[in-house]
Amino acid sequence: MKEKEGNRKYKTELGISMVLYMLALFGSLYFAKPMEDGITRTVLLLLPVIPMALAVWAIARHFRRMDEYLRLRALESVAVAAAITAGLSVTYGFLESAGFPKVTMFWVWSVMGLVWGAHACLRCLISR
Repeated sequence: MKEKEGNRKYKTELGISMVLYMLALFGSLYFAKPMEDGITRTVLLLLPVIPMALAVWAIARHFRRMDEYLRLRALESVAVAAAITAGLSVTYGFLESAGFPKVTMFWVWSVMGLVWGAHACLRCLISR
């Protein structure tokens, strides 16, 4: 498969899964807010996990479509992002012990995604 065709498929698959994720997220929050605690509310709040799994599937398919060189570069960006995110998470854990406000786990993916994208962009700028 050609690189452009693979990228187009990836963007389509990931885009659809992200739209479904946003719909499921906002829908589940909207409908679960007035509900009493219980199994139905819990299942409803877990609904966005399904489109998130579709996003993971799209990313895994994209990695399988890449050639070895691009896969190595992408995985290096992921590894750097994971290492930096781990370091920041542990550091902030110590700061929480010192009285800093508690931070939700939702921030972990946000930080990792930001670092991942920044590393990929820096690598592109440096390699020109």
